[in-house]
Amino acid sequence: MLGAMKLSNGRAAFIAAVAVVLSAFIGGPTLSAQTLASRLILKDGTYQSVTKYEIKGDRVRYFSAERGEWEEVPNAMVDWDATKKYEEGRLLGAPVPEAVQLDQEIEAEHKKALERMPEVAPGLRLSDEGGVYVLDTYNNEAELVEIQQAGGDLNRGTKANILRAAINPLSGAKQNIELPEAHAKVQAHASLLSVFINVSADTANGAPAVASGAEELGRVPEDSAALPASERFKIIRVESKGNKRVAGALKVGVTGKTKTDERFVGATVTTMSGGWVKLTPIDPLANGEYAVAEMLGKDSMNLYVWDFGVNPNAPANAFAQKPETPEPAKSEEPKELQKRDKQ
Repeated sequence: MLGAMKLSNGRAAFIAAVAVVLSAFIGGPTLSAQTLASRLILKDGTYQSVTKYEIKGDRVRYFSAERGEWEEVPNAMVDWDATKKYEEGRLLGAPVPEAVQLDQEIEAEHKKALERMPEVAPGLRLSDEGGVYVLDTYNNEAELVEIQQAGGDLNRGTKANILRAAINPLSGAKQNIELPEAHAKVQAHASLLSVFINVSADTANGAPAVASGAEELGRVPEDSAALPASERFKIIRVESKGNKRVAGALKVGVTGKTKTDERFVGATVTTMSGGWVKLTPIDPLANGEYAVAEMLGKDSMNLYVWDFGVNPNAPANAFAQKPETPEPAKSEEPKELQKRDKQ
């Protein structure tokens, strides 16, 4: 009888403690700082992981558990009912349906994000914003380096947007695609590399590229047929000439048809999740300059290219993405026990 009474009293004390915390959540605007890690659930369905928070007028001031600093959101953005229900389930060990649904939605969004960011090497994932990247090896460590379009000023909303320019086929001239400077800014150190591409045309900002001998440049014709992913992108060799590089040429016939004259690098093409395409040269690349070109049809290409070089002695590339290092697993044994075992 006494044991049962003690158990009942202990349970009653636990429920009372929970009730005190929950009453604070119900109070919403009069809530003072919390000491338990929790979530501020917002009305748009997202949440902020917090260790404590407080109401300051029409603002909610909270300490972010992820970023370790104080931040603020408008009080009107917080879904206090959802926040309270989530905390009820967390404290009682049985999350309420609203909290379970929220976690499922967050997990689903996380999976979608991972699909847009395929892993290309241990600890290395592509950007969910798209772009063009070279998978290089520097100091025996894999790294991703972004390469930009060459040939003009870019004003892009995201990395996936690209510029296109087409030669007027009536000009009747041979159009050399020229790149400034003798070497590309990005220099790969490994001859065995891969290029990952996820781009779309920026039709709103189409602009002419730099081309030698061009009488008129314009946007790609709207009726140009899109090529399949296996044929859309090519790696081409670039020839250095003084303080510039020639990435290829377009010969324009009397009929107005253009024909590419660039030297292609044999490569395998692999389509990946998230809209990514992988180009891998069949043979190791010799030291020199290269570019990734977008083919606009069977006989033409985009004058804006993504240039890079191969030079094992080049310095490290700025802003290279390194593999994420997993945090070491923490031992659950008390420190005193660990010390005793070592002795």
